[in-house]
Amino acid sequence: MTSAPTRRQRRRVFRAVQYAVLAAAVALVGLYADWGRLADQFARPDLARELFPGIITTALRNTVVYTLSGFLLGLVLGLVIALMRLSPVAPYRWAATVYIEFFRGLPALLIFIFVGVAVPLAFPGTEIPGGTYGKVALGLGLVAAAYMAETIRAGIQAVPRGQMEAARSLGFSHTRAMVSVVIPQAFRIVIPPLTNELVLLFKDSSLVLFLGVTLEERELTKFGRDLASQSANSTPILVAGLCYLLVTVPLSLVVRRLEARADNAE
Repeated sequence: MTSAPTRRQRRRVFRAVQYAVLAAAVALVGLYADWGRLADQFARPDLARELFPGIITTALRNTVVYTLSGFLLGLVLGLVIALMRLSPVAPYRWAATVYIEFFRGLPALLIFIFVGVAVPLAFPGTEIPGGTYGKVALGLGLVAAAYMAETIRAGIQAVPRGQMEAARSLGFSHTRAMVSVVIPQAFRIVIPPLTNELVLLFKDSSLVLFLGVTLEERELTKFGRDLASQSANSTPILVAGLCYLLVTVPLSLVVRRLEARADNAE
């Protein structure tokens, strides 16, 4: 009489079945996909060469500028909102909560449309400083601040209360202790999620195309989309996607390394 398989044996069998299904799926795709047609539509070397150096010197550069400006604005605004969220003053907490729930609940696209259309209508004759760059920074910053505020708040609350008490015992005021002791420690805790937010903003910068941009203000998605329309071929879109990966993959690796380091420190 044979004994029932152990849990380890069942896991091995289940894993082998998963690998077999995956191998079969890859084999089917490899056998039945029309690779020649795909290559002609997405991977024409002659069209890819025509994208350079513009896709780097204009599109990628603008994407990085849009992302960094939105990230910095979101970081500053997020810190202020996080402190309001932790404030003993109830109206500050209410205002911060409303802001966070509002901007986290709306799609980023609607925020961009609001910045590009509603703001000029609400304030006739008033322009956002920096033109398109200022609008993108504001749109990305408003969205990022809502997420960063919660991240920073969690980081501040993760700092041991004894740090604040020790600083106060040394004669620091509450504000000075928060700025000099608590906030720096909180930022060391939240570096991984903030880096992840940077990756998300880098991709969200593609929404700039809804603001209407000049040729010199195009980011990667707009740049690839325009040239794909001109050439009636999707190679520019594929190259633009590879440029996104050129930045997001290293940043994602940095996030994982920072998270692993934080886990080891604990």
